[in-house]
Amino acid sequence: MSLAIRRRLAAWGFLTPMLLGIIIFFIFPLVMTVYYSFTSYNMLSPPKWNNFANWKHLFGNDQVIGKATLNTLWFVAVLVPVRIVGALFVSWMLTKARRAGGVFRTIYYLPALIPPVASTVAFVFVLNPGSGPIASILGWGPIKTVLSWVGFDNPGFFADSSWAKPAHAFLALWVLGDIMVIILASLLNVPTEQYEAAEIDGAGAARRFWYVTIPNIRPVLLFATITGIIAVLQYFTQPSVASATASGNMPHGAGAGKIMGWPENSTLTYGQLLYQNGFSYHNLGYASTMAVMLFLVAGVVMFFLLRRFSDFNPEVAS
Repeated sequence: MSLAIRRRLAAWGFLTPMLLGIIIFFIFPLVMTVYYSFTSYNMLSPPKWNNFANWKHLFGNDQVIGKATLNTLWFVAVLVPVRIVGALFVSWMLTKARRAGGVFRTIYYLPALIPPVASTVAFVFVLNPGSGPIASILGWGPIKTVLSWVGFDNPGFFADSSWAKPAHAFLALWVLGDIMVIILASLLNVPTEQYEAAEIDGAGAARRFWYVTIPNIRPVLLFATITGIIAVLQYFTQPSVASATASGNMPHGAGAGKIMGWPENSTLTYGQLLYQNGFSYHNLGYASTMAVMLFLVAGVVMFFLLRRFSDFNPEVAS
């Protein structure tokens, strides 16, 4: 056996476990999900082919999917930039800290270590309009008067359909430690010579930030944007726990899907509606159709983002 053949066999030997994992845990489930999207399937009886009935229902007859899609787009449009801008601001402030920088880094990162369920429950109680400390502060005489002048009067936060989504933005802003760490690392890696050269050329703080800082940390910002969009398209745990906690109703199993979106479907996301159809109403065929649609949308968005920005292409980036 020649040396070239032995090298090829060795390469295939190393690659085989990974290829098997991709086939078993990605390609096979994906193919089966596409197949189920054209069937009527309830997990109790064999799937029955129904042509495009699920897809017609998705685009024409589903009365709730429009609301769930708009809620999800709102979360994508607000939560992703809020977290990135907030993490960038906190990271920039930490680079200016002369004393106790490590203590402040730890303080800002700690909320990211809390499990999402626990942090959401704690945040709901903190913002509880009846007994939460934030509500008590906002309800104090002078503060309440000032807030009422700007229309910020007795917000119900998670219990109010008009305040539920902004309350989730506050929660997302609180747990920005994961993004803050990578942005802080990229800020500390910006060459100081570039700042000095820009300052000699007469650039002020704002121009140095725009023309020196942003280009140097752009790959990290793009990474945070892509991972943030993917995570928010699958936003599930936080709105589910917030709805159950704020409503005072903690159902288990399939019943958990029925409380999702409370109050008035204001926080119902696409992922939650998919769960409801699959596991509360046992309509796996339609849930598979929704899953395929979500996969296609996420794939198209990622494709255009990576085509538009070449930061992850080593040939172009260099």
